[in-house]
Amino acid sequence: MKKMIASALIIGLFSPMIVYAADISAASYQVHIRSLAASCAACHGTQGNTASTGSGAVSTPTLAGASKADIIAKLQAFKSGERAATVMHRHAKGLTADEITALAEYFSMQVPHMPVTLKSQKLRADHAN
Repeated sequence: MKKMIASALIIGLFSPMIVYAADISAASYQVHIRSLAASCAACHGTQGNTASTGSGAVSTPTLAGASKADIIAKLQAFKSGERAATVMHRHAKGLTADEITALAEYFSMQVPHMPVTLKSQKLRADHAN
């Protein structure tokens, strides 16, 4: 009986710590996925919204709002080498299956925006040099 009471007391004392640790772990994993997604911005734009190259052509696919299943399939194909790429196969090889799924979930939930190209501007004569 004393062992049961002691066990219940120990479980009661440490349960909140276990739940708190699980929350920290889930939160830190979300930060990890957002960090991975931020590295995608160099080519795929902020939150997966690709910017225009200026000629009206889009240099890389927009990931924002894309199908989760489509993103997973493409990343897995890059990872296996089934799909040809210049750099994506290298990025995908470093991802775990869970990271691929989480990135696909993240980008599928982003709102897609049309790429915008800024018009070139002339410098004023008194602004040069």
